[in-house]
Amino acid sequence: MKKYMIKRLLLLIPILFGITFLSFAMMRVAGSDAVLQRVDASGVMLSEEVIQEQREELGLDKPFLVQYGNWLVRFLQGDLGESYISGNDVFDEFVSKLPATLLLTLTSILLTVVISIPLGILSAVKQNRFTDYLIRVCSFIGNSLPNFFVALVLMYVFAIRLGAFPVISENLSIESAALPTLTLAIAMSAKYLRQVRAAVLEELSKPYVVGAKARGIRFSVTLWKSVLRASFVTIFTLLAMSIGSLLGGTAIVESIFMWDGVGKLAVDAINMRDYPMIQAYVVWMALIYVVVNLITDLSYCFLDPRIRLGGEKV
Repeated sequence: MKKYMIKRLLLLIPILFGITFLSFAMMRVAGSDAVLQRVDASGVMLSEEVIQEQREELGLDKPFLVQYGNWLVRFLQGDLGESYISGNDVFDEFVSKLPATLLLTLTSILLTVVISIPLGILSAVKQNRFTDYLIRVCSFIGNSLPNFFVALVLMYVFAIRLGAFPVISENLSIESAALPTLTLAIAMSAKYLRQVRAAVLEELSKPYVVGAKARGIRFSVTLWKSVLRASFVTIFTLLAMSIGSLLGGTAIVESIFMWDGVGKLAVDAINMRDYPMIQAYVVWMALIYVVVNLITDLSYCFLDPRIRLGGEKV
């Protein structure tokens, strides 16, 4: 297992360099830069000489490879640089947005678990009955609705019409997090309850379930002690992948509700061509996905001893 962990962590190095290089290149290909974006946003006309001076101060006048090399050297020294827009330290500003994203991640995952797992199990147990059809139809509708549409509907109903929640998130509170949490949970639950249903149905079709029924063991005992235990690896994998995407920030939802997390920070940085902030977000995303995937893979050994990692015996 140690060799497997080391191998996966070493793979992070080329992945990190490749992703940061590509993101750096794509932002340049997109055209414009932080200085021009700042001028357009301010509405103040500046001479070409002043614009050029500001570009030189930020190092944007240098060739692409030189800019990336300078950033890479600072990154390897633990320095993510300063924001082109705010002038604040990138690391400090990025870390200040993490609590909001962590809160939204936690509440969304908990609500998704509460909705998708019980409904997925119920749908599997009531296969091809009215309850199953109803849950599957609701799941299909939930999968079909884009996040931004769900967010706007929830905002109109619960914030504008009923006044139960704030239209725009005001602080890191459960009340402010309610609508963005519900928006994310609806989309994730609609997708995951179908996969939970499929995993449970697969286990229910196996011979040991038929054998347990023949021996007079109650179905509820077989379901809770055997079927769900065997299905938990699939369920755990789904939730782990959700954690990775949520920790990266959900840009659309955060922007609609003005939730001050890393997703909204990334959108603002992209719009303003704030390259150091964009690179910090890219590094964060790469780390999150590699670490979450690694933890998920290692957890398989404990969830199901039959699974082997890296050809090693557990």
